Amino acid sequence: MNKVFLIGNLTRDPELSETTSGVALCRFSIAVNRNYGGADGERKTDFFNVVAWRGLGETVSRYAKKGNKVAVSGSIELRNYEDSQGVKRTGVDIVAQDVEFLTPRNSHDSGYVSDAPAPAERKRASLQAFDDDGDIPF
Repeated sequence: MNKVFLIGNLTRDPELSETTSGVALCRFSIAVNRNYGGADGERKTDFFNVVAWRGLGETVSRYAKKGNKVAVSGSIELRNYEDSQGVKRTGVDIVAQDVEFLTPRNSHDSGYVSDAPAPAERKRASLQAFDDDGDIPF
């Protein structure tokens, strides 16, 4: 089984593109802190390249931006290629099957677009008097 679940922060804004056949493709990377620190006491961070396809990729490119915290579930994909010097290399990508946005919409500069009015602009629900004449309805 090839399954991965990561929670981290975007290290750059997502990049949306299309394949030659017109399929949407979004690339972004996330920084994930390790659960333990090194000998110096500092926590190490791993960086993962993530690919989201079609509608999921369009959603990520629209609502996420650098610094946002996301949860990504998907699979690990290895790809072999030759670099510009002709050296064979292996790249590792996380192919996202689901991305959940964890940065609150109302946080400062989160990048999310919300149609809801700001808290100060919301109407307060008015309470109506309840007429309780003491009669029990049963």
